[in-house]
Amino acid sequence: MDCDKCGESAVMHAAYSGLHLCEEHLCRTVETRVRRRVREDNLIPRSATPDDPETWVIGLSGGKDSVVLTEILHDTFREDPRIDLVALSIHEGIEGYRDESIDACEELTTDLDLRHEVVSYAEEFGVRMDDVVEEDPEGMAACAYCGVFRRDALERYAETLGADKLLTGHNLDDEAQTALMNVFEGDVGQMASHYDASLGPFPEEDRHGDPVDPPADPTERPRHAQDHHVPRAKPLRDVPEKEVALYAHLRDLPAHITECPHAEEAYRGEVQELLLGMEDNHPGTRHSIMAGYEQFAAMAASAFGGGEAPDYGECQRCGAPTGRRICRKCDLLDALEAV
Repeated sequence: MDCDKCGESAVMHAAYSGLHLCEEHLCRTVETRVRRRVREDNLIPRSATPDDPETWVIGLSGGKDSVVLTEILHDTFREDPRIDLVALSIHEGIEGYRDESIDACEELTTDLDLRHEVVSYAEEFGVRMDDVVEEDPEGMAACAYCGVFRRDALERYAETLGADKLLTGHNLDDEAQTALMNVFEGDVGQMASHYDASLGPFPEEDRHGDPVDPPADPTERPRHAQDHHVPRAKPLRDVPEKEVALYAHLRDLPAHITECPHAEEAYRGEVQELLLGMEDNHPGTRHSIMAGYEQFAAMAASAFGGGEAPDYGECQRCGAPTGRRICRKCDLLDALEAV
């Protein structure tokens, strides 16, 4: 088939749009959607200047999503003095798997001449995921432990690096799966938190850098401020997973495309299979889910007043932000020490 844009040989058919795209136009559409998301989510405030630039920390795992995000953001902002990019990688202590992905991170950041920081669970928490999986004091899936440790490490080091925003490589499939999981669980509070944490646009500023009054329509409101966390953003969230993988291949990026040997998120896997089947039978399902979910989540965030717990404070053990006396990470570390 020929590309519908230029007549060259197509490398992909996007069933949800009906378009056949060649290599150049496929890559261009991916880049365009990332840059449009940056604009629509107001990631660059008017207050950012060459003398006072924004620092964006990118969670770089070495997988296809974070590698593609890093490549596109670097290409977009390498000549923009208002934005400083820093790549942050987490080494969980998974023999073979993470070593290879860190190599991919180092190759990419060296090629881009981009600052790259690596943090390990062993150094930060005194644990390795291979050992955590073997001991498993809480009887949980490996991903449950790893998610807690990873979030803590990303958050803490993004703050240490002076991040104004923490950017992650979640794609359209990831976000649609999370949306369905929240709906199936009936967790309206989590939907509100999802919106405020990473889906809603940042508040607009006037030309002096002062906040602009938000619109009255709750579906158009910006996210509520969450002062206890570094603000997060997901510029890749409009791009389907297969297109991200194809972009990485076509641009010959050093992505480590191998599934973690400890991955066992059974529930998310079920939702993933359901969503893939729906997308095959009804192209555009993922986009429709996110369009409706974001409006509902915005209304939930408005109704919940930002979901800010009045007793939100610091963990008495490590000082991390938490609504509990001891944060979940410290709870898990205590359980591991008791084994």
